[in-house]
Amino acid sequence: MRIFVSGMIAGDSHQGGATWAVLQYVLGLRSLGHDVVFVEPVKALTNTSVRYFRDVVRDFGMENRAALLLAGSTETEGLSHAELRSLAAGADVIFNISGMLADVALLEPIPRRVYLDLDPAFIQLWHSEYGIDMRFDAHTHFVTIGLSLGSPACAVPTCRRDWLTTLQPIVLAEWPVQTTILTDALTTVGNWRGYGSVEFRGEHYGQKAHSMRQFFSLPKRTKQALAPALSIHPDEKSDLAALAVNGWSVLDPSHVAATPAAYREFVGGSRGEFGIAKSGYVLSRCGWFSDRSVCYLASGRPVLAQDTGFGLHLPTGEGLLAFDTIESAAAGIEEMNRDYSGHCRAARALAESHFDSRKVLPHLLERVAA
Repeated sequence: MRIFVSGMIAGDSHQGGATWAVLQYVLGLRSLGHDVVFVEPVKALTNTSVRYFRDVVRDFGMENRAALLLAGSTETEGLSHAELRSLAAGADVIFNISGMLADVALLEPIPRRVYLDLDPAFIQLWHSEYGIDMRFDAHTHFVTIGLSLGSPACAVPTCRRDWLTTLQPIVLAEWPVQTTILTDALTTVGNWRGYGSVEFRGEHYGQKAHSMRQFFSLPKRTKQALAPALSIHPDEKSDLAALAVNGWSVLDPSHVAATPAAYREFVGGSRGEFGIAKSGYVLSRCGWFSDRSVCYLASGRPVLAQDTGFGLHLPTGEGLLAFDTIESAAAGIEEMNRDYSGHCRAARALAESHFDSRKVLPHLLERVAA
């Protein structure tokens, strides 16, 4: 099939992890033999965004099948708008991450227009509670990584859409098992604050900052080094002070994960992951599981992840451990280190059994085509 993918790579450039979240779909579909076209709408074609786009496109062999599109215009970098229109006329499916692509000339010719939700609970609540147009109407199918969305376990409204749930894919050939530890700590990569916290039924669905504060004293309960790479503004003085005084070694993601290659090296070179989720994911019990955590698993690095309800859908206890309190987080670290090599093997096995793009994406395509 010819498949379009639209998502953010260059619009917020030099975020290697965010780039990989999109690349897993582009490269995964391409490895299955499909003709994959990537198009990213941006607000401005800046020197930084264009340069980053060119680097990613070159590094992953996408030169003839990718474009940056200046939103609201036909100006592009890479494929021309005319070339995109010609390719769209013969396309079968588009996976439109968060409905980013709004160009009618590119969307309308494609018969299966899939809204791909990588931010479950927030996407739906922005639409239902705040009346924000999330561009649902332009799509024919709706897919979410919120594994419990639409089930009794999750109270978040479905916005009268029938959401297909999917695990996050990973291209295992791009993520081989790593055996050398470069950062002997449990790490992660993320933004201290994202965007768009919401109120729902009197409760605050917030960001990682709101989740992390209850775990500030965790380093004092373990001998294990904890070194998250967090994009946190210098004005967050009280939080930065609390992280420092409690013994967190906060790294700068712009230094360790600014490109896909740097991100892959950082993840694979870490001892494992201590993964914090947005408080909105935790509160909603939507079953969100991070594409970042999947990268750790594939690298043979065990993951200790804050529980969002993903245990209803994924096996936990070996390679993947869940926590919801500071006590269970400390216990999870102890268990990970008790049989570290065993958890490393189990991590890779879990990536192979559940997240392999060669399994996840054909299954998703079948359901979209049904």
